[in-house]
Amino acid sequence: MPLEPISAETILTRLNTREIGRNIRLHSKVSSTMDVALQEVLVGAPYGTTIIAEVQEEGKGRLNRGWISPLGGVYVSIILYPPQALLSSLTMIAGLAVTDCIEEVSGIKATVKWPNDVLIDGKKVSGILAQGGSSPTKGCYAIIGVGINVDMDLFMHPEIANIATCLSAVTGRPVSSLEVICGLLESFENRYLALQSGEPLWKEWGERLVTLGQQVSVKSHKAVFEGIAESVSSDGSLLLRQDDGKLIEIPAGDVTLRV
Repeated sequence: MPLEPISAETILTRLNTREIGRNIRLHSKVSSTMDVALQEVLVGAPYGTTIIAEVQEEGKGRLNRGWISPLGGVYVSIILYPPQALLSSLTMIAGLAVTDCIEEVSGIKATVKWPNDVLIDGKKVSGILAQGGSSPTKGCYAIIGVGINVDMDLFMHPEIANIATCLSAVTGRPVSSLEVICGLLESFENRYLALQSGEPLWKEWGERLVTLGQQVSVKSHKAVFEGIAESVSSDGSLLLRQDDGKLIEIPAGDVTLRV
């Protein structure tokens, strides 16, 4: 549970960003923050508009999977209007921002299972979802969704208790949702601005991936590719060395370790 009541005013008082999160839509319960964010895009919400919910009833993960979203988590969707060239890098940016935030508020170095699962000691603590399209008034848009397990009783959710963790369980103390929200938004803006300025963020991304060096099976759309996850490209795509020696680049997919 959050240590303090959270309101748009308390977030804005604490938040140190230029644009990300300066226009906040805070909800106690929504179907999903991604759904709300899309509706905001359709009515012309400004760049950086951020949807935050205490509970999601129909939280979304990649490949239309559900994301269990009870009280005690942080559920955020950020609206961007990025240049087309940056779209493929946004999951990488979000992953770096989440691991930055976790280390800042807890002192723990989290890792990433490419492309969008953030792990602590092999258990999922956060998930990332990126969606994009064309808006009626602002052209290209992207919505970056992030869920972080902050301070919840995972044993109340036996379906994920063995594969997930939360920050309070790992640190052994309550963790402030307010600190997590502000840390996430500040780091996301810093990483996004760094990407725009041409910083080679993919090198740091590669260092945080537990996937690299592993024999993996990658489901991308309807195809399945197998081999060694060798490296990443400048936009965060996975470079996979197949069993026949061919190196292929996969921009997004569902990765599982092959035993």
